[in-house]
Amino acid sequence: MNFRAVAAIYKFEMARTWRTLLQSIVSPVVSTSLYFVVFGAAIGSRISEVQGVSYGTFIVPGLVMLSVLTQSIANASFGIYFPKFIGTIYEILSAPISHFEIVLGYVGAAATKSIILGLIILATAGLFVPLHIMHPLWMLSFLVLTAVTFSLFGFIIGIWADGFEKLQMIPMLVVTPLTFLGGSFYSVNMLPPTWHSIALLNPVVYLISGFRWSFYEIADVRVEISVAMTLTFLAICMTVIWWIFKTGYRLKH
Repeated sequence: MNFRAVAAIYKFEMARTWRTLLQSIVSPVVSTSLYFVVFGAAIGSRISEVQGVSYGTFIVPGLVMLSVLTQSIANASFGIYFPKFIGTIYEILSAPISHFEIVLGYVGAAATKSIILGLIILATAGLFVPLHIMHPLWMLSFLVLTAVTFSLFGFIIGIWADGFEKLQMIPMLVVTPLTFLGGSFYSVNMLPPTWHSIALLNPVVYLISGFRWSFYEIADVRVEISVAMTLTFLAICMTVIWWIFKTGYRLKH
């Protein structure tokens, strides 16, 4: 493996984060803190508990997952789109580096940034509500799996998009609504039967449910199903990226 090439891409992408610290780290943390104030304090004062957990504490995993999902996609999609936009992608494709190493550099950096952000938000949440993580290893596993999976998804979007509008379209019109409807702020078991069945078609439900289980051992679906769904989505994204490099879709045409 060409470790120097992977490290060069990784360091370049990570350096972009420190250059845009306000946008990459500070803004998501402030936005999430506002969610705690609005939902945790205002609504939490009217909803005593959800599944035996105080409302303010209950929404913490959902808010962390919300930021990790959106930032993973944003980081990875912009990371690969920008070289396409300025034309340097051809230098990368012609360099002595494999497709796997290119993906590893870009996706690794995007996932790292999202994981750091998720941990900062988790630490920030501890300032608002008491936190107790019952399964820290599972929590980290879900965090890493989700960050990697949605960074791969963002990488696909970055290759597919041929303009900044398309780059924002799927995250804004698809991913964010699915995250809000996926149980970030409530349990899908609270929904009427029909809406509950519809909610189970949302893949984000399984991510948030599994992540929340690692905190409080409460979940909307069995944790085994959450793990299986996450790995399935990961496999689908990897397959699509393999096909993209095999065919040169939006890279060589």
